[in-house]
Amino acid sequence: MSIDFSVEDGIAQIVLNRPERLNAMDADAYRRLSELWVAVRDDPAIRVAIVTGAGGRSFSTGADLKSYVTDPQDLSDFWLTQHEQLLNRGLEVWKPVIAAVNGYCLGGGMTLMLATDIRIAVPHATFGLTEVKRGILAGNGGTQRILEQLPYAIGMELLLTGRSIDAATAARWGLVNEVVEPAALLGRAHEIAADIAGNAPLAVQATKELAVRSRDLDRVSGLRLEQAMNRHLQQTDDAREGPAAFAERRPAAFVGR
Repeated sequence: MSIDFSVEDGIAQIVLNRPERLNAMDADAYRRLSELWVAVRDDPAIRVAIVTGAGGRSFSTGADLKSYVTDPQDLSDFWLTQHEQLLNRGLEVWKPVIAAVNGYCLGGGMTLMLATDIRIAVPHATFGLTEVKRGILAGNGGTQRILEQLPYAIGMELLLTGRSIDAATAARWGLVNEVVEPAALLGRAHEIAADIAGNAPLAVQATKELAVRSRDLDRVSGLRLEQAMNRHLQQTDDAREGPAAFAERRPAAFVGR
C-alpha cells in the first residue's frame, strides 16, 4: 500500500493510497503510517497535519483482514508497547490533526479518525466500528475513545452492533465538524489547517496538550498545569511577536520559539 506524504506552508498531508481496496491497510502500511506520525511530531517545519484517503469512495476501512489480522504474531510482540506507535494507539502528537473523510470510515479508519482533532466529511461518508462482526474488537483506541466523543448509549450501540451511521448523523452527534461536498473537502481542510498554521505553533501545541490531558486531570491540577505552561510561553519570541503585530496592525510572523 502506498501512503503519500507532502509538506507545504507548514501543513503536512498524509494520503492513504489504496483505493482499489478502499484504502484498507496491511502491516507494512501501518508501519509506514507510524513513521509518518513520528515525522509530523518531530519536524518543527510542520505545524498541522491533514489525513485523508485516495479516491472518492473511502477514507479507510481499517486493517486488511486478509493480510493483517490473520497474520500470526509472536506473543512477545504484545509487550513491545512503544513499537511502531500510531496516532490512535498512544503516540503523543500535539500538533493538530485534521481528518478529511472522503467516504467509508470503518474499523481502523474510524479509530484513526477518533484520534484526530477536527473532522470534515463528505455527504456519502459512512462511519462504523464494525470489528465485532469479524470476531475482534475495535482496537487501537476504538473502545477507549468512542465514549469520550459520543453519548454512552450511542457509542455502545456502535461498538456492540457493528452498525454504521451516515455523515448527517455523525454531524448531529458532533462526531464531525462539517459536511461538505466532495469537491470542497480538501480545500476546506486546508483552509482550516492554514488558520491553525498561522497561529503561534508552541501555543497551539500547548493548547492541544492541555485540552487532551484535562480529561485525566482534576480541575485544580489542570488549572495549575495551565498556569505553568502559560508562564513558559510568556518567555518565547512568539509571545512578544503576537502583541507587537497586533499593535502594528500586521500579520504576526511566528517562528515557534
